Amino acid sequence: MKKLQCSMIWCLLSVLLCISLTGCSSHDFYQYLKQSEESQQVAKNPSQQEAEKPEIQEKVLEPPKQISMEKYAYQQLGQIEKVIYDEMLSAILDQEEAVPLSTTDADVMQKAYKAVCSDYGGLFWVDGYVFTRYTRGEELVSLEFSPKYTMTKEERREVQAQIDSIVEAWLTGISINDTDYDKAKYVYELLALNTTYVENAEDSQNIISVFLRQETVCQGYACAVQYLLGQLGIKSAIVSGRARGESHAWNLICLDGEYYYMDATWGNNGYRDKEGNETFFIDYNYMAMTTGEMQISHEPDAELRLPECTAVLNNYYIKEGNYIEEWQPELIGGKLAAAWQQQQAITLRFSDDSLKEQAFQYFIEEGNIADYCSGIRQINYIEDSLWKEISFCFNEEE
Repeated sequence: MKKLQCSMIWCLLSVLLCISLTGCSSHDFYQYLKQSEESQQVAKNPSQQEAEKPEIQEKVLEPPKQISMEKYAYQQLGQIEKVIYDEMLSAILDQEEAVPLSTTDADVMQKAYKAVCSDYGGLFWVDGYVFTRYTRGEELVSLEFSPKYTMTKEERREVQAQIDSIVEAWLTGISINDTDYDKAKYVYELLALNTTYVENAEDSQNIISVFLRQETVCQGYACAVQYLLGQLGIKSAIVSGRARGESHAWNLICLDGEYYYMDATWGNNGYRDKEGNETFFIDYNYMAMTTGEMQISHEPDAELRLPECTAVLNNYYIKEGNYIEEWQPELIGGKLAAAWQQQQAITLRFSDDSLKEQAFQYFIEEGNIADYCSGIRQINYIEDSLWKEISFCFNEEE
């Protein structure tokens, strides 16, 4: 048998690349989500945000729009929190300068606002809020909510038109009638192939960075996932927390009535060969995770009550037939041959460590991959013990 050169790819194991590419700095992501807490501190300064109204005029207000009944974060709120959510969302959508809220509890206001941000990834024209406390003597009698807009209504319309045009073009390859799995996979791949992680990207906290600049950070990815899946009729929410010690954002998505976690930021992976040449491929580990898989590297904060995700039917490896549960060398070899012919990377996930080691020994150490991949001279691979995976990286050889 022809002797093959095997090389473990050194620099960019699946986990390591995620660390280097996906950390959101505390300056951008954490500051964005904690906007309301910062505003509360400002609001405690009487010279800036507190005002005394000796006479509070009662007036009848129109009930806020209720357009979020099916949104995930909205459904997790209590009744009064839902009312405040509706009032805030209506103000933002209508781009009102300030609206009175039906609560004097700043914590309720903050929780409702974060739920709005979780449900609506497309609010690119607003960046947090400030609020005013109105008092009568020592008594707090009302709160006024003022969104912080980043553009005028006309500018918003122009940007929205640009986004609509890009999104329409991006979604030409998928239909509302396709399966939920196909929609999720399409969006995951779309963002991996068309967007680059850039730590200091402009407008990185909203979808402008994704659709108009194709450069963003985790918050932009999460907002874009929620926005795109919404166009395709898939319910999803933005989840905030930490990943590998850094502030991070990802998504909770609903496929065929079951919940999964998706982290599109970590979908774009890659490796360097021994000459230092870099090749990128899509890492599907983070496309449809269970709670247990998500918790390997992600820690959600306590702001949003999350479901226990145990479904696996829409897991990429199971769905694509790349989850190996028994030793069938001809079947595995056929998958490697197809990937070799197309010069594509392929990742196989195994049900247990012993099965993975058997495949590693047979195809890599003993070189039997040559029986299926005609003309192969070198095996570039990534072995991932955490996920029980072997990735075969069939990049073009010179």
